[in-house]
Amino acid sequence: MQASVSRSPRRWLIGLLILLLVALLAWWLWPAASTSKEPAGRMGKNGRPGFGGSTEAVPVRVEPVQIGDFPLYYKALGTVTANNTVNVRSRVAGELVKIHFKEGQQVKAGDLLAEIDPRSYRIALQQAEGTLAQNQAQLNNALVDVARYKGLYAEDSIAKQTLDTAQAQVAQFQGLVKTNQAAVSDARLNLEFTQIRAPINGRLGLRQLDLGNLVAANDTTALVVITQTEPISVAFTLPETELSTVLERYRSGAALPVEAWDRGDSKLQATGVLGSLDNQIDTTTGTLKFKGRFENKDQALFPNQFVNVRLLADTLKQVVMAPAAAIQFGNEGTFAYVVNAQNTINVRKLKVGASDGERSVILEGLAAGDRLVLEGTDRLREGSKVEVVEDSSQVPTTPGQHLQGQDANGAIEAGKSDKAGA
Repeated sequence: MQASVSRSPRRWLIGLLILLLVALLAWWLWPAASTSKEPAGRMGKNGRPGFGGSTEAVPVRVEPVQIGDFPLYYKALGTVTANNTVNVRSRVAGELVKIHFKEGQQVKAGDLLAEIDPRSYRIALQQAEGTLAQNQAQLNNALVDVARYKGLYAEDSIAKQTLDTAQAQVAQFQGLVKTNQAAVSDARLNLEFTQIRAPINGRLGLRQLDLGNLVAANDTTALVVITQTEPISVAFTLPETELSTVLERYRSGAALPVEAWDRGDSKLQATGVLGSLDNQIDTTTGTLKFKGRFENKDQALFPNQFVNVRLLADTLKQVVMAPAAAIQFGNEGTFAYVVNAQNTINVRKLKVGASDGERSVILEGLAAGDRLVLEGTDRLREGSKVEVVEDSSQVPTTPGQHLQGQDANGAIEAGKSDKAGA
């Protein structure tokens, strides 16, 4: 009984502390009513918002709708592809005795690159020429015999068989001489093959064989690789949903410009034209392959380099264009906040066409001169009163300029404006 009485005050004390903590927490979290004369919805002195909607004009930045030409670009990832790549190999066997090129050198077709030991091929040529001379002499002798036998046969001094035999021997020597001439040409060609020359224009890669190596005809190891870099191609793909405009203009003979940008899509590296396209759509990806042709005189594009491709499919003439930042998306579709002459908001539903990330083509809903809200949209509703603090149609702005006091959602804090501060 005594233990029960001793625990009772302790329970009361614990309960009282819990009640005090709950009361203190409720007081801290409960919104305090403002004692100042500020309108409802403004910030109180203690920094906690009060109740009610704000009747103050919302400061916004606007930009007008414009009419102009809109370049319709299709973007894709591309790979730089050499038009021709050749593995240079020896066509005859022998020792590699001379190298006449430097790694990475630009060469033209026919330039001497290396030499194979030619001595054995010179000897083979001399042997073939000797055999040809020997058989040519025999042919000449047979021709003389035929001429002599024809005279004797006319005088009826020899039989016809003797003349026929002599003529057959001439034909035999003529065939033998042709065989010898072919052997001489083959030996001369092998001797020429001891000088390895560039088959195409292009840039050389790294040397893969050194002096003194014995090489075989058409060896698996190439001496060097030549890659053609002028002109060069960029291979890319476009989805089948974007093909109609491109194919229509390509088949009409129009030269469609193609731009190659770096991996970061920040620097234009080269400009060219659409060169060719594949003959069927890839059913796995639903895309069609294209190739752009670039002259590449400055060697800006390198084989197997990844680039960002922009294909100018068409130019839309005199269309309505709006800043992409002004276009909003909601449950009822695409819309924009339009500031009218009374500086109140009208919500316009839009039908948007092509876009380049900065500007979008507006098919329905806007007209030239309409002022669209760019920043300060988070507190706007139909009929909201606004204060235009910056109008790009009247005040020139520098690239990257933003309003002071802009929060992460694009809103402008009213308390940071001069009027609110007053």
